Amino acid sequence: MSDSTIPKGIKRSESGQQLLPTLVQIAREQRTDDEYFAAALKAINRYFKSEETALIRGTKGLWRTLARSGPKINASNLPTELLADALDSESTRQRNLWSATPLESKRAGQLLVQLASASSSTSAEQLESVAAALSLVSSLKRVELESRSEVRRLEALLEMTSQWNQSQNTDELLEQMAVTATQLLSTERATIFLLDASGQTLIGMPALGVDSGELRIPATAGLVGQVIKTGQPQRVDDDVNDEQQLVHREVDTQLGFETRSLLCVPMIDSAGKTIGAFELINRLKGNFTDNDEAALTQLAAHAVIAIDQTRHVEQLVTSKRNVAEVAAEKVQMIGECPEIMDLKKTVAKVAGTDLAVLITGENGTGKEVVAQMIHFLSDRRDEVLVAVNCAAISETLLESELFGHEKGAFTDAHQAREGKFELADGGTLFLDEIGDMSPGGQSKLLRVLEEKVVVRVGGSTPIPTSARIIAATNQDLPDLVSEQKFRQDLYFRLNVVTIQLPALRDRGDDVLLLAEHFLGEFCRAAKRKAPKIDAAARKRLVAHAWPGNIRELRNLMERIAYLSEGDLIGADDLDFVNAPKNQDSSIAMDQPLADATKAFQIDYIQRHIKRCRGNMTDAAGRMGLHRSNLYRKMRQLGMSSEDEDTE
Repeated sequence: MSDSTIPKGIKRSESGQQLLPTLVQIAREQRTDDEYFAAALKAINRYFKSEETALIRGTKGLWRTLARSGPKINASNLPTELLADALDSESTRQRNLWSATPLESKRAGQLLVQLASASSSTSAEQLESVAAALSLVSSLKRVELESRSEVRRLEALLEMTSQWNQSQNTDELLEQMAVTATQLLSTERATIFLLDASGQTLIGMPALGVDSGELRIPATAGLVGQVIKTGQPQRVDDDVNDEQQLVHREVDTQLGFETRSLLCVPMIDSAGKTIGAFELINRLKGNFTDNDEAALTQLAAHAVIAIDQTRHVEQLVTSKRNVAEVAAEKVQMIGECPEIMDLKKTVAKVAGTDLAVLITGENGTGKEVVAQMIHFLSDRRDEVLVAVNCAAISETLLESELFGHEKGAFTDAHQAREGKFELADGGTLFLDEIGDMSPGGQSKLLRVLEEKVVVRVGGSTPIPTSARIIAATNQDLPDLVSEQKFRQDLYFRLNVVTIQLPALRDRGDDVLLLAEHFLGEFCRAAKRKAPKIDAAARKRLVAHAWPGNIRELRNLMERIAYLSEGDLIGADDLDFVNAPKNQDSSIAMDQPLADATKAFQIDYIQRHIKRCRGNMTDAAGRMGLHRSNLYRKMRQLGMSSEDEDTE
């Protein structure tokens, strides 16, 4: 440093100019502010051959030793009147062996204090010159440290805030923020206070060190209350009496904790509204600084954005969950026959797994309802259930529909489009009528199920998919496999768990339960009281073959709800839709009439017994027979009648 650049304060005496290079070298060697002052004061003390030299800070009549060259200057022997006079007059004061001069810096209230030895003394000009040199070098050192600290702080802040933006839970986010602040600014605790809906209470979370993880205090209490009210940062140092009672001591008492120092900044949203405050408690070393305040203000600004985003995500998740719950409540498998009770148990077991499920059964038996039950009972219930009717999509469009396509992949591909597998990622993909899928589609589906990735038509990028697969068919897949119309490897991939749905004609009194359910549902929609179904109508409902299964019954009840009159439904009101000829006919046409008649009677009796769950008396009654006559007929037909004596 040339003479022309040396500040005037240092030129008051040769002492400052002589010590300046030494102080600069010390600043280069020492890493922290405290280390610099400790080494610098020792050098100054040696130079003047004094008893001791110290750096003292005075605030509101309290004196604190920031650094010293030895143990001789302490709180008990400080010449407080001399120090106060030097601080108030902003000039050097000397008395007996004591000297004190203010530092020429922004370090408010700091004094360079010296206790001279009996054989040496320091003039006011010398002390002022050295104080100016100490102040200059310390300022430069502080700028260097602040620059390094700010770079490290910004790097840490960027890394941490990027993690914040990935959080989808407010409580977890607040805890991450508090931990970030304590680590970044070296404090014991951190709390984020947010105003509740009333604006009268501050909820502090995570309140590190608090068992419940949450504090509730009045919005006007303590330092936080002042920050909320004024919208300005506030501090309490550990060496200053809390005259304004900014420390909420009731909380300290409640938690068995001592608050020594505080830093609190407001949290202000994009509309300029104060929504809370970010508070740090007990700096690990020294008091909070202007840099700490600036850093916490930055953290608070990022926190407001992250909290707003997370709350928005939570609202979306909650909304989606509510929609899923409403949908789940509407999905029911109504029935009490043994087959349906077993089916419900199976669904409950497999729902919580990711196993592939194959649902089989005639058209209209409720295969899609079973798929919905599995989805809504699983951990995927808040995600989407995507249904695809494989029979309704042509082979040329199937690949695009399932796997998506890129822009320009084919003539009509004007823009990129996600496929069903991508849309169902994280959820469930229901492939209905899987038996009607083309051979080419089967091959591509198998590859996706094995590799768990899809590639869009016209693309090359593998896209991972975690969709659960539920398939359904009304066809006999083993027969299709034997006829080489369905890939055997795909069949085994899909057939991890098989659920067979019984036809409605085999479910006995379930027909009545379903009829009453549908009738009530449609009558509520039609805003009319549900009519009663008389005994004759009930008997006819159970006796009907239901070629259209549940779908046919549902349509019948819908017609009755909107078109029938009166409060009672009789047998004549059951306007069944005639099934197509030969529908559900299992009797071969190339056999004699006697054999066909016998086959029909056997099938007819077996169906009635199954509907009545083996109750022979009920079965006989529904066929217009006495039980003994039913047994006699069964013996004539060569049917087993083992239960004749046990019923």
